[in-house]
Amino acid sequence: MLFSLLSITSCAWLDGEQRQIIYRPTQGVPTDFMGLRSGDERYFVNVPPTGHNPIDAVDAVQRVEIWWLPHANKNAPTLLYFHGTFRTLFQNMRKIEALREAGFAVLAVEYRGWGLSTPITPSEQTILQDAAVAWAELQRREPHAGQRVIYGHSMGSGVAVDLASRLQPRLDYGALILESAFTSFADVAREGGLILQFLSYLNNERFASIEKIALVGAPLLMIHGSADSTIPVRLGEKLFAAANPPKLWLGIEAGAHSDLDQVGHAQYQATLRSFIKKYLSAKQVP
Repeated sequence: MLFSLLSITSCAWLDGEQRQIIYRPTQGVPTDFMGLRSGDERYFVNVPPTGHNPIDAVDAVQRVEIWWLPHANKNAPTLLYFHGTFRTLFQNMRKIEALREAGFAVLAVEYRGWGLSTPITPSEQTILQDAAVAWAELQRREPHAGQRVIYGHSMGSGVAVDLASRLQPRLDYGALILESAFTSFADVAREGGLILQFLSYLNNERFASIEKIALVGAPLLMIHGSADSTIPVRLGEKLFAAANPPKLWLGIEAGAHSDLDQVGHAQYQATLRSFIKKYLSAKQVP
């Protein structure tokens, strides 16, 4: 009995350590964070505890932080923002503001394990649960389905594809935007060397967008940098090839993994604005 308990605890510890390496969650608020704009909101939504990892403290109530960043144009579509590993919403502020500059109101979620959300060891399961919480908030903030946009950067692209694959285009949302996207964690691991390949065999973290993208029927925009050393552009191109039309690819020459809004600023902004105009139905605001 004791041996079994120790074995379970040991496996749980190893699983937790692997997920820490994979997701690299960052907690807290950067010291240089200057705050949001006037009219923006930060708040918390309670979620049930996961109990996914016995090593984690299981609180009676866990919470995710939500940011609501309205646009000056009341007719602007609303974008649901899913960030990648490591960086918090605070550290993604520049990219979020680039999307608002392009013409979106933004609703952003801080997964548990990051920022000021409950500090757990995240997993694909907990991240997708937090995405469901954010989707409910998007529906509350943006009642016009045709004006809802799902967006994901890096790991967030896997979150976005999973959510979109479960929804009905036009009836639930209007479009999907993926930046620096990949086919699956396993494919990224194969590109990253023996250590990452080994870790991929030992855990259940998949984010296999390549298996879900065919279920997405909404207009798709994918953006990738030619110099991305984190997720090679060929993985983004493979995912794009498997996607349904209508779809648009924007390649940013010399763009890396997280600087596309800067390196290709003019292209980035023009493409997003054109995408909004072409594919997102107008809403009527009194």
